[in-house]
Amino acid sequence: MDGFLLVDKPVGITSHDVVARVRRLLSQSDSRHSIVASQKLTTNDSRLTTRALKVRVGHTGTLDPLASGLMILVLGSYTKQAQEFSKMDKTYEVELSLGATSATGDGEGSITEVGGQKPEDGEVKKVLKSFVGEIRQTPHAHSAVKIGGQRAYKLARAGKKFKIEPRKVTIFSIEDIEYKYPKLSFAAKVSSGTYIRSLAEDIGQKLGTGAYVSALRRTKISDYDVKNALKADTLDIQALLTGVVKL
Repeated sequence: MDGFLLVDKPVGITSHDVVARVRRLLSQSDSRHSIVASQKLTTNDSRLTTRALKVRVGHTGTLDPLASGLMILVLGSYTKQAQEFSKMDKTYEVELSLGATSATGDGEGSITEVGGQKPEDGEVKKVLKSFVGEIRQTPHAHSAVKIGGQRAYKLARAGKKFKIEPRKVTIFSIEDIEYKYPKLSFAAKVSSGTYIRSLAEDIGQKLGTGAYVSALRRTKISDYDVKNALKADTLDIQALLTGVVKL
C-alpha cells in the first residue's frame, strides 16, 4: 500500500502511538483479512513491533503528547517523501499562560511564577505583531532538534549541558487574538522548523510576564486541513483504507 494519510491526534498520546496504531491495523488486516472496528487507541500501542508488517508506515513531523491535531502519515513507497511533507508550512491554534514560565516550555514541566504587571490589550497585540516576519529563533532545550546526533530533550532530561544555535524561521501571520490575563490565544501560520514553545517564551520575555504553552493544536500542514483528517482514537481499517491519499 502506497500513499499518505491525514490523522487527527488527540491530546495524551505520542506521535509514535499513532504510527503504531496504523501499523497494527494494517498488520491485522493483512494476516486475518478482518479487523474489529473502532478499537480504542492506547499508549500500549507504542510497544508494538513491526517484524510481521509488509507495509512501511512513518510520520512527517511529531506532535508532543500535550498537543493535538494534524499529522501526515506516509505509507509504503511514500515514506521516501516524508521529508517533503515535513518541510511544509504549519498552522497552529495556540494558547499561552502568562505570568509564569515552564522548564519544558509547556504545561508538562515545573512551573515558576513570574512577578510583574498585567500587560494591556494594546501592548499584547503590539508584541505579537513584532514577531511576524522572518525572525531568529533558538529551539527549546526540550525540543526534538538533534545535537550531535541526539535529541535535545533527551540531553536536557539527563541534565547534560549543550548549546543550540539560533536559526531563521518565518512567522507568516498571527491572527484571531484573544486575551484575558493570564490566557492569551491566537492562530499562527509558521514556516517549517518553527518551535511554538520557543515563540511562547520569547513572547513572554518581551511582555515581561513569562509565558508557556498551555494548549496547542495543529490545524494545517500547507493546504492539508485537520477537518479532513481521520480521528486517531476511533480509527479502524475500513476508514484507514478509504482515507489513503495518493499524489
